[in-house]
Amino acid sequence: MSGNEKEGLDAAESDVAEEPTDADEAAPEETADVETDAETETEAASTADADEATAEDEGPTLDEDVMPDDEADLLIPVEDYLAAGVHIGTQQKTSDMERFIHRVRTDGLYVLDVSMTDSRIRTAADFLANYNPEQILVASSRQYGRFPAEKFADAVGARARTGRFIPGTLTNPDYDGYIEPDVVVVTDPIGDSQAVKEAITVGIPVIAMCDSNNTTSNVDLVVPTNNKGRKALSVVYWLLANETLDRRGAEPAYALDDFESEI
Repeated sequence: MSGNEKEGLDAAESDVAEEPTDADEAAPEETADVETDAETETEAASTADADEATAEDEGPTLDEDVMPDDEADLLIPVEDYLAAGVHIGTQQKTSDMERFIHRVRTDGLYVLDVSMTDSRIRTAADFLANYNPEQILVASSRQYGRFPAEKFADAVGARARTGRFIPGTLTNPDYDGYIEPDVVVVTDPIGDSQAVKEAITVGIPVIAMCDSNNTTSNVDLVVPTNNKGRKALSVVYWLLANETLDRRGAEPAYALDDFESEI
């Protein structure tokens, strides 16, 4: 399944993607393409680090109106979502993410619907439970996403690629680090654009943590969340790990503290 097909898990979110070029599958010795990808990823990483700092500076407000149904049955108390800032979006909104946004605050920040975040974590867990653990790949270039992504991989038996995603990892069989997963989980479609692009090229479904500023045309399943904050990413990856284990019939044995990295 690929995000450029209307038959994805989130069919309404999928549009026709641009056709991949041969440059995407360049061999390791073709350094020009790799250097170009490196420059692009470095620029994206710099922007991502700035976004993360902003997300961390934006302290959570515990009396927020964050979902239409105040009595929704959530995986954890709504106060725990609020304390982690899972609901805090950016000051930008895309049309793709509009349906996941509950309201806009007076300071211009969009508030994500926590009940939809909760529901999508369950849906993602249902989906991931259908795969052999080692065929799940989680990628995260974001600084604050790396530790919880690696912990998620360790908890469910998946593989992780954090930091810079090496071009050709999914598309170039001649690359020593080449792998063939069946599904990819990414922390941010922007920061993890290389992983998303390669997954789409080879037809692998993509599950992505998406903030209010993300486009989702290449994403099969959106998990709406603040994907820049350290605490928010820890909570989402923790819940996703435990819910995936639960779907497999295993006893979820991880606490939130296990997924929280030090500042």
